Amino acid sequence: MKNGDEKGIIKKMGIYKKGKNWYIDYYVQGRRKREKVGTNRKLAISVLNKRKTQIAENKFLDIKRDEKIKFEDMVSLYLKTYSSITNKPSTYERNLKIVKNFNKFFGGRYIYEIDALSIEKYKKERANQVKLDTINRELALLKAILNKAREWGKLQTSVPRIELFKVDNKRVRRLEQEEEKRLLNECPEPLKSIVIIALNTGMRKGEILSLKWQDIDIKEKIITLTDTKNREKRYVPMNETVIDTLIRLDKNSNSEYLFPGINNSSHIDESYISHKFKSIVKKLGIKDFRFHDLRHCFASKLVMRGIPLNTVQELLGHKDYKMTQRYSHLSPDHKKLAVEILDEKDKKGIGLDTIWTPEGNKEKSSIT
Repeated sequence: MKNGDEKGIIKKMGIYKKGKNWYIDYYVQGRRKREKVGTNRKLAISVLNKRKTQIAENKFLDIKRDEKIKFEDMVSLYLKTYSSITNKPSTYERNLKIVKNFNKFFGGRYIYEIDALSIEKYKKERANQVKLDTINRELALLKAILNKAREWGKLQTSVPRIELFKVDNKRVRRLEQEEEKRLLNECPEPLKSIVIIALNTGMRKGEILSLKWQDIDIKEKIITLTDTKNREKRYVPMNETVIDTLIRLDKNSNSEYLFPGINNSSHIDESYISHKFKSIVKKLGIKDFRFHDLRHCFASKLVMRGIPLNTVQELLGHKDYKMTQRYSHLSPDHKKLAVEILDEKDKKGIGLDTIWTPEGNKEKSSIT
């Protein structure tokens, strides 16, 4: 064997031989292409030269007619055909905001031109503007759009690999008792009632605001959630604090929502609640605390009072147990209590006043 052919593969001029067949190797729009030509080496060289010419003239035959769809047109198709139907209204609204950034950066390109390099450039630009976890949510949507393009025949090549930023999502910020008291005293209605419900149920902001009176069963002390993040029905128990809060609410006869918006046909705007909450927290000087952290407060209190993590998982509606494990360090000396059980057993069994010998247990006489 010659020219580095020890492993049966010859690489030369963008062609290589594997077994009896010759292959060509080249790049189009940053994507690597490999084609099997056959047993004729000269033919492989000829096909490779033809591909180079097609690429140079932007007439590469592998770009199918359906792939010649502009990125912004594919985004519009995704939103109209899929996101508006499958996603929650709040998620759909968020997607509408995200794609505006996509279209600014990728607009005017064909869908097949969105390669790994252009995505990395997008990540770099956005990293100077927003937090990394925000970019990760955007990248997740971009991947979903490209996957649908592939599934719907709009993209013939494989979806480029999209790497997310490594972000520590185990952040647990909870209120101290004095901070919680000051927050509740400062919040006006209906924000105060919303905060109380969040602190005592662990429900997400969107879940609370979407509540309708038909979802509340005071007698059974149960809230039925139908509009959840996981799109699955969840039952949330109510304590007396929550029940008293709901009873005191001014029920609007013109709206089915607990917290109706201006026109009564929908609930109060999420962005308004977020803005109001943020301004109050800032006024009180409570550092690094968001509305979603009220959910952490709920979970942390339960764990610190000895409630098992699997129960907390059910209450929070976590599908992945790992999400709940972030609270495990708050459990009150559960490991210490576990090993102390052995002490109790020993005192009832062999005890500390006996020793083991091949002949059996004998009482200790002295320690020398």
